[in-house]
Amino acid sequence: MTRAETLVLAFAGIVTVAVAGCVHSPPQHLAGGASLPESPGRAWPRAPALAPPGVLSTDLPPDSTIRFDALGVTDVVELALAHNPETAASWRQARAAAAAYGSAGGTRYPTVTGTVSGGPSKVISTAPGRLPASRVTFGPQVTLTQLLFDFGGRSGAIEAAREALLAADLTHNATLQNVALQAEVGYFNYQAARGLLAAQQATVGTARANLAAAEQRHNVGLATIADVLQAETAVAQAELTLQNAEAEVQSARANLAFQLGIAPNARFDAVVDTAAVPIGDVAESVDSLIARAVAERPDLAAAEAEARQAAATARSVRSGIWPSLGLTATAGRVYADTSVLGGSNYSLSFGLTIPLFSGLSRQYDAVAARELAAAARARSDLVRLQVAAQVFSSYHGLRTATQRVATATRLLASAERSEEVAQGRYREGVGSILDVLAAQAALADARAQRVQARWGWFASLAQLAHDAGVLGPRGEAPIRLSPDSTKAR
Repeated sequence: MTRAETLVLAFAGIVTVAVAGCVHSPPQHLAGGASLPESPGRAWPRAPALAPPGVLSTDLPPDSTIRFDALGVTDVVELALAHNPETAASWRQARAAAAAYGSAGGTRYPTVTGTVSGGPSKVISTAPGRLPASRVTFGPQVTLTQLLFDFGGRSGAIEAAREALLAADLTHNATLQNVALQAEVGYFNYQAARGLLAAQQATVGTARANLAAAEQRHNVGLATIADVLQAETAVAQAELTLQNAEAEVQSARANLAFQLGIAPNARFDAVVDTAAVPIGDVAESVDSLIARAVAERPDLAAAEAEARQAAATARSVRSGIWPSLGLTATAGRVYADTSVLGGSNYSLSFGLTIPLFSGLSRQYDAVAARELAAAARARSDLVRLQVAAQVFSSYHGLRTATQRVATATRLLASAERSEEVAQGRYREGVGSILDVLAAQAALADARAQRVQARWGWFASLAQLAHDAGVLGPRGEAPIRLSPDSTKAR
C-alpha cells in the first residue's frame, strides 16, 4: 500500500468516527416540520407539508335502482357489499395474491437478461509486439439462466403461492358473508330501535291519558292530589325513556351507515316495516347444519388452504438442504477499435450448487417451517371446532328467538287487556292509580319485548345462515323452517 493510499484510508476513518459521534438522536425534521413530539406528554404537530385527511363525503352512491329514502334489507346488503371498505380491502388482497401466484409460476421458465457494456481500457504493462495497450471495446450480451432441479424447492414455492391465492379468495368470500350479516343486523337493529321509539311514544300517550283521567277525577273530588302527582311522575318517566329511545334510533342509524360504507349524515333511511311476519322453527337438525357448515364455510376452507400453504412452504424450505442443478447460457458480440479484439462469443454451462455448511441455518429453517405447518394445521382444526360451536349456538338461539316471538305476542295481548281493565276500573272509581300505573308499565315492557323479539328473530335467522355458511349474496337465509306455529302478528 502506497503512502497516498494510507493517508486516504486514515482520513476516511476519521470522518466516519466524527459523523458517528455526532449522530446521537433521531432526525429532527420531517417534511417541513418536527419529526417527533417534544416530550412524552406532547402531541406530534403534524407538518404543514403533509396532506390533510380527506373529507368524508355525504354523497350517496349513484344507483338509480335503489330508493335511498326507503331501503329494504336487500338494498342494505347490496349497498354494503358494493361500498363497505372491508370488501374492497379483501378483494385487493385477493388480487395481490393472484399476482404473487403468477410471479411464483414464472420461476418455471428461464430468466433472460440483456446487457450492453463497454468503454476505454488500458493495459498498464505490455510486452513488445503484443496488442495495443489502449483499446476501446463495447458490445451486447444475452444471458439465459434456468433452474433444472432443486429437490422440490421451486414446486413447493409455486404450490404455496397457489394455496395462498385460494386462501385469499376464500377469505374474500368470508368477508362478503360477514359484511352481509353485519349489514342485516344493523338494519334489524335500526328497525328495532324505531319500533321501540314508536312503542314508547304510545306509552307516553297512555301516560298522558292516565294523567288527564287523574286530574279529572281530582277536579270532581273523586281522587286525591297524590293520584295526580303519581300520574305526573309516570308521564315524566315515560318522556325520559322516549328521549333515550330517540337517541338510540340515531345511534342505530349511524351504525347502519357504517355497515353500508356511507357517511352517517347522508340522506338515507330504511323503509318502515310493520308487516306481519310468519315465524317458523328450524326444520333441520343441528347435525345437518353443522355438516353444511363444514362443507360450505369459506373461512374454514381458507384455514385449510393456509394449512396446505404452510406445508408446501415447508417442502420448499427443506429443499435448501439439498443440491440444485442449473443451466447458464450466454451469447454476445464484442466491437473494438482493433479488429483483432472483436468477434462473437457464447458459452453453455451446467452448475451444481451444493450447500456444504451454513452454521445449520438451513436445517433450523426447515424445522421452523415444519413446525409452522403443524401450527397452521392445528389452527385449521381449531376453526373447524369453532364453526361447529357457532352453528350449535346460533341454532338454539334461533329456536329460542322463535319461542320469544310467541311468548312476547301473548304477553302484549295480556298486557293490553290488563291496562284496559285497570283504566276502566279507575274511571269507575273501583280501582287505584297504582293499579293503572302498574298496568301501564307492564304494557310498555310488553311492547318493547314484542319489538325486540320480532327483529331479534330476523337477526337470529341471519346469524344461523351465516354460521352455516349459506348466507346468500343478497342476504338470503336458505334455512328450512317449519310452518308458522306461533301465530305471530
